[in-house]
Amino acid sequence: MNVGSTNPDMKHFPAPSASLAARGVALRAETPDDHAFLERLYVSVRWVELAVTDWTDDAKLAFLTSQYGLQVRHYTQHYSDSAFAIVVLDGEPIGRLYLYRGKTDLRIVDISLLPQCRGSGIGTQLLNLVFDEARATGKTVSIHVEKFNPAQTLYHRLGFHQISESGPYRLMEWRSPDPPSLEEEESPCPPT
Repeated sequence: MNVGSTNPDMKHFPAPSASLAARGVALRAETPDDHAFLERLYVSVRWVELAVTDWTDDAKLAFLTSQYGLQVRHYTQHYSDSAFAIVVLDGEPIGRLYLYRGKTDLRIVDISLLPQCRGSGIGTQLLNLVFDEARATGKTVSIHVEKFNPAQTLYHRLGFHQISESGPYRLMEWRSPDPPSLEEEESPCPPT
């Protein structure tokens, strides 16, 4: 597998595909300097949910800023061994991809893009990087998705299936249609 960065914090994130690289898209390790960008990204992802409220924009912003802080704390507490990558386009941050590598599953903790980059194919290509790793390692890929998240359409199109539901979240899973061929392992049992 390719290494996306020499920075050990990337925890061997895959290098972008040739088509992503040709578009100027790369992955780099998240740093403390990304805080303002990540907060802005979070607000852009969640803003539409608050359209149904009669809150002022200032109240919405204060609420989402608080929620972002709670999300950071949750991810730090529960996914500290994850690869936290910033998606950049021509050197400018446009999104994030957080990936937890379990024994049998690759959990997409978060994948988000700025509004102007959604629907451009970048998200699909990022998911394909994760699928490539899953195929190579014989793992599944999973993601928790809020029931109202329009990205579910993309996930279904790419082969994710809902496997459970809890509160506002659906757990979706992708399995490789072509798992890697397993080499014959040495068996303690004699051949028949």
